[in-house]
Amino acid sequence: MQLTKRKNSNFMMSGYVFINIIRFIIPLILANILQQLYHSADVVVVGLSVEPDAVGAIGSTSSYIALIRNVFIGFSVGANVVIARNIGANDREGISRAVHTSVSMGIFFGVIGAILGCAFAYPVFLKMGLTGKILNLAMRYACICLACMPFSALTNFLIAVLHAKGDTKTPFWVLTGMGILNVLLNLLFVLGFGMAVEGVAIATAIANVASSAILWIYLYKKGKECSLDFRKLGFKKEQFIEIARIGFPAGLQNALFSISNLIISSSIIEMNDILTPNGSAYAPVLKANSAGSEIENFMFVALAPLTTAASVFTARNVGAKNYREIKKIFWAILIISVVLGGGMALTIPFREPLMALFGVINGTDELSQIAYSAAETRIFLKWSTFLFYAIMNACSGTIRGLGKSTTAAAVTFIGTCVLRVVWIYTIFEHFHTLESIYISYPISWFFTGAVLFVFAILLINKCERESLDINLSKS
Repeated sequence: MQLTKRKNSNFMMSGYVFINIIRFIIPLILANILQQLYHSADVVVVGLSVEPDAVGAIGSTSSYIALIRNVFIGFSVGANVVIARNIGANDREGISRAVHTSVSMGIFFGVIGAILGCAFAYPVFLKMGLTGKILNLAMRYACICLACMPFSALTNFLIAVLHAKGDTKTPFWVLTGMGILNVLLNLLFVLGFGMAVEGVAIATAIANVASSAILWIYLYKKGKECSLDFRKLGFKKEQFIEIARIGFPAGLQNALFSISNLIISSSIIEMNDILTPNGSAYAPVLKANSAGSEIENFMFVALAPLTTAASVFTARNVGAKNYREIKKIFWAILIISVVLGGGMALTIPFREPLMALFGVINGTDELSQIAYSAAETRIFLKWSTFLFYAIMNACSGTIRGLGKSTTAAAVTFIGTCVLRVVWIYTIFEHFHTLESIYISYPISWFFTGAVLFVFAILLINKCERESLDINLSKS
């Protein structure tokens, strides 16, 4: 098959698969890494504030905020797949209905997320074990971030529309610009106005509002087949059901995944209470955990575009009934994922300067030593095993693109959520060590990835048989 020279979104269905996937994911990876750099800059800047517990407080809220955010991100996956399928089938009316239903869903879920998130933040943080100053800081940060959730959700759905049509450059430039704005506002609010967690939260809120507005205007003026018309907003029954059918399992999977992380976060808070002397100036284990999480997020965001690519490329070829390409897409994405995921282990020798960026150093005082030891435990057990996470993600994205989102969600739920929760209430309860917490991640990645791989191969082989039957019937 010849490499297409067309510059439209049909590159997903023709040409050299490996090159086309690289072409699609590079802007996404760069945008995600830049976004993560800006978020990490938030943590670095807030670490320069007068509040020593600011870094730990922000890290303690991440699982809860992710729980709210990940629900609508899951639905945006459904929007991505449905729009891509309609584009592949060249159904212009279907594209318009799917686009406007998707955007309406983004606004709706964002508002619901903001209301529920703010309402339940305090009891959830108490249940996690946060108390005193850290609890107050966590509440301030979380409530500001959650209040702007409608704009964050809208941004995610607008980006899903652009990705479905093969446009990864526009989100890249918009998010890059807004990330720079975010960092500048962080410096202004924290260093200029003397704020702490509330300063970086306000900066993030302003950047989210601005990015959603710019993306909306772009799709309104230059969206072509995916253009936005305010008068067409609303829920179209057929598209809503299809997006929900694919997106709800993904959203539920993400939510349950975050719940398991909340339970793990509670265990880490418990270990901080055990390891830290009473009356300490700050919570060293929470600080170390936040630092490790920030660094790991670079790998998570680098691998996320491969899941998107797997879903979009697969869905586009399913819509066009181009079943032969699906196996090529799967193996290309799997190879790229393995290379990227395995590369995380190469950063282990640089762990000390990386941790120092977030204030975790191998100092002589007791709190510094506790923080450094906790960070190293997390690093050695997780960074060397990201290969398993990469395989899990690649297989999950392919299965969703094939329209079997429920299968991907069910396997991931059992393999990551259920397994981790059982692990915490059995293995951790027995040993009560940080090692017994962090090792649950690679174990759950390995088993989930193995099962998803088998399902992906079975579904792809089924598509190949259908393709063969179609060709035989034509001949």
